[in-house]
Amino acid sequence: MSTTPSIQLCGHKVGPGERLFVIAGPDSIESEEMALRHAHLLKGITQRLGVPYAFKCSYDKANRTSGKSFRGPGLKEGLRILDRVKREVGVPVLTDVHETSHVGPAAEVVDIIQIPAFLCRQTDLVEAVARSGRGVNLKKGQFVAPKDIVHSARKAVETGNPNILVTERGSSFGYNNLVVDMRGLAQMREAGLVVCMDATHAVQLPSSSDGKTGGERKFVSLLARSAAAAGIDALFTEVHEDPDRALCDGPCSLNPQMFEDVVRDVLSIRRALGHEAG
Repeated sequence: MSTTPSIQLCGHKVGPGERLFVIAGPDSIESEEMALRHAHLLKGITQRLGVPYAFKCSYDKANRTSGKSFRGPGLKEGLRILDRVKREVGVPVLTDVHETSHVGPAAEVVDIIQIPAFLCRQTDLVEAVARSGRGVNLKKGQFVAPKDIVHSARKAVETGNPNILVTERGSSFGYNNLVVDMRGLAQMREAGLVVCMDATHAVQLPSSSDGKTGGERKFVSLLARSAAAAGIDALFTEVHEDPDRALCDGPCSLNPQMFEDVVRDVLSIRRALGHEAG
């Protein structure tokens, strides 16, 4: 992995010299109507901005801080809802899996399967997701150096699936805090990886709020703009119509207008640097 060729996600080329690929949506499925409403809303925004887009939402947030936290509708019901979103709204869909038994059912519905940051080194899971033939979004763990995520990406590529996106989401910085080292984006691209910035999870304050994860939404735009300047191929953000009422990751989530503003800023920076196609 010494060069960075483009990959294919949802029928779009993603990589150096290609259009910014955007992944956005609520953290978790709170209801069927909520998922459909957000997908329609975000499709409209991304169409207006002219960027390729995939709707993201989780059917099960298995790595909650507290056992009392909201997790979602579960595998069967969640995939049914995501299938309806995909068919009725006409958008590609991304969701995450936490165990190998979920990969097959998820691959029947979604276009991109995400490997959660905490599980990025789980060989069986990484290989099962890659073998599904779907696009892979490999989240870089908070405990993994940029150069070391190459080994996890190689596990996926060696199954024969080249369509691996690697997503930065911050590194542990003492207790209850994360920091993003922008040098890591360059290091991952130098290693031949197609790179995404998760600007919302990167502002988390993990487990900082009495069994819940806090966050600093006001810094999302700053990190997104910085990552655009450093060089990214895709942008990942969580978006909720009312972040302060979100059942999961509300403190990190953008409202729709903030999301549109952030994407516009990122596109402007990429165009100024000659990174944006078209």
